[in-house]
Parts: sequence; C-alpha cells; structure tokens
Amino acid sequence: MTLSQQEAFARIRLLRSPNIGPVSYAQLLRRFGDAGSALAALPDLAARGGGRYQPVAEARVAEEAAAVKRAGARYLFHDSCDYPPLLAQIEGAPPILVARGDAAIAARAVVAIVGARNASAGAVKLARDFAGQLAEAGLAVVSGLARGIDGAAHRGALAAGDQGGGTIGVIASGIDIAYPPEHAELQEEVAQRGLLITEHPPGAEPIARHFPSRNRIIAGIAAGTLVVEAAPKSGSLITARLAGEAGREVMAIPGSPLDSRAHGGNQLIRDGAVLVQSAEDVIELLSAFDGTPRSSFREDVPGWLAADSELADDPADLTSLLNTAPVAIDELIRQSGDSAAAVQLALLELELAGRLVRHAAGRVSLAGQ
Repeated sequence: MTLSQQEAFARIRLLRSPNIGPVSYAQLLRRFGDAGSALAALPDLAARGGGRYQPVAEARVAEEAAAVKRAGARYLFHDSCDYPPLLAQIEGAPPILVARGDAAIAARAVVAIVGARNASAGAVKLARDFAGQLAEAGLAVVSGLARGIDGAAHRGALAAGDQGGGTIGVIASGIDIAYPPEHAELQEEVAQRGLLITEHPPGAEPIARHFPSRNRIIAGIAAGTLVVEAAPKSGSLITARLAGEAGREVMAIPGSPLDSRAHGGNQLIRDGAVLVQSAEDVIELLSAFDGTPRSSFREDVPGWLAADSELADDPADLTSLLNTAPVAIDELIRQSGDSAAAVQLALLELELAGRLVRHAAGRVSLAGQ
C-alpha cells in the first residue's frame, strides 16, 4: 500500500497525540477511513468521554519527520509491504516503526536470542556461537542491543557476513540515541549491515517503561525466542512470556542449578519451553514452524487487528462496571448486555478523555487519580 504524504503525516500525528495507543489507533482508522478524519473527530469523542482534547501540534510532527530524515531513517506503517509480517499479528503491535537498514531482513525466518545483561562468559560465548550458526543457516537474529547476551547475539550474527541471515536490533529509545553508550558502534553496525528499529520518535530517552514495550517487539518479530541465560523475573523472561502468548516457539538452553543466572531459563524449560543444546535444534524447530509451536509455554490471546472491531453509533453505559482494577473487555460485554461495538466505543471515548488505561491480554481499568 502506498500512502500519500498527507496521510502518512496525519497517521504520525494521530499516533503521537495524547491517549492514543495501538488499539485506539486501529479503531479510529477503521471507523473514519483515514487519519485526517480521525484527528478531526478526536475532540468530540473525548468530550463524550468527559474530557477535553487537543491533538499534537502539526509543527511537532514536522520536527519529528525532519529528525527521522536527518538520522537516515524512515517510517514503516502497519499496512505497508515492508512492515515485519509476524509483528503485525501480535496484540499491541506498533502501528508505526522508525527504521534504519534493510527491512527485508524482517521478512526472513527470524529467531530472537535474549538473556542476562551480566551473563557468564560461557553464556556469552554460547549466544555468539548460536547466533553465528543460525545466521549462516539463513535465519535473521533479533535482539535488544543490551549488554551481555544481546550484544553477543548481534556480534555473532554480524560475523556470519553479508551472505548470512542478518541481524535486527530493537531499541527502547529514539533511532538517534545509542544505549548503552558503549554499544554505539555496534548499534551503528547493525543499522548499516542489518536492521535497526524503534517505535519511539527521535530524541526519546530509554526510560524504564520503554523496555517491556521493546521486548514485545522482539518477541513479535520472531518465530521463536531463545533464552540463553536469565535470572528469575528478568526482562528476558518477559520476552519469552510474550512470545508464548503470541503462539511462537519458546526455547531455552539449560544451565547449572548452581548459577542463579540460569534459574530463569531452567524454569522456562520446566514450564514447557523446548530444551535446546545446539543451533541445529533451533533450526529444526523454526524451519518447520507452521504457527503451531512445539513448546507448551504459551497462552492464546488475540492479535491487535482482532481488537480492531467496528464501533457503534452510541456507546454502552459502563459507569457501574469499571473501576481501577483491570477487567477483561469480554467480561464488560457480557455484563453490560450491550454489543461489542457499543462497548468498544465507550472504552475509546474514555481512553481519549484520559480516564481509561489499557492492560495486557485485552483488559482495561479506570485511570487512577
């Protein structure tokens, strides 16, 4: 699909406007047909939800677009042919990405390699060797450009050369910011020889809440996620959980029970992740991947496009059903007695008014004070 410059600009402005997330963005585009019409409707929708609304200024979006161009990057829209195909299928996929490099890499068979930042020397070597062998076999390796396992995975894939599957770096900052700083050279090499992507505008700092969002992109862009070494409650396990929720393969390399950095990966295996001991194990799993993972570490949830339901003409009355505790949208539909379309419209109006928070797995709550 080829967008006009006017529609592309309007889509960026829509997404950067207050209280707009992937679900509301999709609903607005479907309801109004184009981003310009959706922008014009925002103040009225927010007023019906009990709030006032002002879309982001055009000048701010123009500054962002100029910064993207200065960085040698470009936008990838959710319905464009170069948007990562597997990523488009997950819940909460970013409607717009900022990218540098070869977007065609994301259309290959992709495997995510993640793990501890303070990884052991042995785990770092394993990540580098696995990534190199997988890239040589034609798979693209995606990771988050963090210290430890991430950096080793990118370096291993790059070492396979330009004839390999390549590597994809997903960052939690603007495309023009390197984090951690010591990976600035590595990040630039990924952008030059592979693909570097982010959902954030240029200049965005890598704050804490950006990292779980980055992890969902890593999990969503890949057919499978391999955990090399991870402590319990680590970001790597978040990535693995998100991969499982998306119905992708979840794999882990077992580690010594005497090393706390291996406990997370070992627990994944106990919970149903596939134990792998060689790159060939990963290749075997992913080369025959047909959307039905062999790993049982999973939970089915709808993709974000599934949430793009029709909106009714009149909203449901959810006043007595919502509070600050998250509740499933399906439950609101059942208890309200209204149609899904009416409930979705009510939620959209509340969200635009700043009164609603969306949570994972299709749950919502009223915003706290």
